[in-house]
Amino acid sequence: MKRKQQEDDGVEKAVSTTTVVATSSNTMNADHLLLQSSSKLSQKQDYIFHGGRRHVRPYYFEFISHVNKRWTGKTIVDLFADEFKGRPRDYYVGAVKSGRIKVDGEIVPVSYIVKSSQKITHFLHRHEPPVMIDDVVILHQEPDVVTVCKPASVPVHPCGQYRKNTVVGILDAEHDLGTLFPIHRLDRLVSGLLIIARTAAKADFFRQQIEGGLVKKRYIAKVIGVFPENEMVVDANINYNGSEGRSTAEDAISSGDDKKVKGKPACTKFTRIATYGTHSLVSCEPVTGRTHQIRVHLQYTGHPIANDPLYLNQHIDNLETYIAKRINAGERKMVSPDDYVYSSEDFSIDPMCTNCPKLIPQGYEEHDEALWLHCVQYSGTGWEYECPYPSWASL
Repeated sequence: MKRKQQEDDGVEKAVSTTTVVATSSNTMNADHLLLQSSSKLSQKQDYIFHGGRRHVRPYYFEFISHVNKRWTGKTIVDLFADEFKGRPRDYYVGAVKSGRIKVDGEIVPVSYIVKSSQKITHFLHRHEPPVMIDDVVILHQEPDVVTVCKPASVPVHPCGQYRKNTVVGILDAEHDLGTLFPIHRLDRLVSGLLIIARTAAKADFFRQQIEGGLVKKRYIAKVIGVFPENEMVVDANINYNGSEGRSTAEDAISSGDDKKVKGKPACTKFTRIATYGTHSLVSCEPVTGRTHQIRVHLQYTGHPIANDPLYLNQHIDNLETYIAKRINAGERKMVSPDDYVYSSEDFSIDPMCTNCPKLIPQGYEEHDEALWLHCVQYSGTGWEYECPYPSWASL
């Protein structure tokens, strides 16, 4: 299921660390918004827990971008209406007129034509998508490193629409660990071990070992069917399609001798841990680190992850119906976003906001559920960290 493009996707990903708060005035133009600089990304009171999910109280925020070659020559309104389709054109007209959208710090007319490299700022009432309610559990803590069990659905660091609803944001709110340096990433729907350095020197130590090929990692996955008993090594190129957000696997045999193999070389070792016929629990050791490598290599073996929304569709005709039945069966009960009833105690409505009075942004109405892929171990020269198995790993 593809999500609608949101206003702060794409080029506007580059954001400031400044939060904007409304004054007591009812006039909601940019001149009546105060900037508050803070070293903290999040605080405990920033979150609302509702319907089995962690929400973020909407807040004011400033996005900063610079005019690129494609934008040059467009009017300021056309630029936003063409590039960021998550909001209607009328919103951008009002935002320019009120000074919420400025060029080089100045209010400009709606007909203003932007020039190359100009600075554009956009003040908006930011609504973040919800994530699952599971805690970010600290597994091991030292002065220069901390390891956590990342819940599924939570991004590692601020990106796209997510800022406070991230591992880094939640840790800042709940544990106040100071500046953090994530060493590696896990896909948003993947859970498990995440290593985070607390100093730049420790971050460099880990990165040097990763870049030097000295780090081994292991995941577990719950897959469809009876996985072969003997170790299986998949050596098939991964070709990632950014527009579709998914990868494909291809080797020289399947592509034919006269065709060039697409994508980047990738290798994963798989070992069956247990099986009971319908599903198997598999140990996964990626030798390389391509996008969705384990997921697409498991699909390549004919045993995809049993609840993978991207790579299971060749095996189940109606994936959405399948997932809906599992959710209704009670594996994870979450109410519909439409069940949320606005309360002034939760947040203040912005009259210009296209999301208020709803809590979550438009285009994020679907349910997330934990992908049955979990990182359990990272090891290098002189160190090793582990994470417990999740509940779904029990067969």
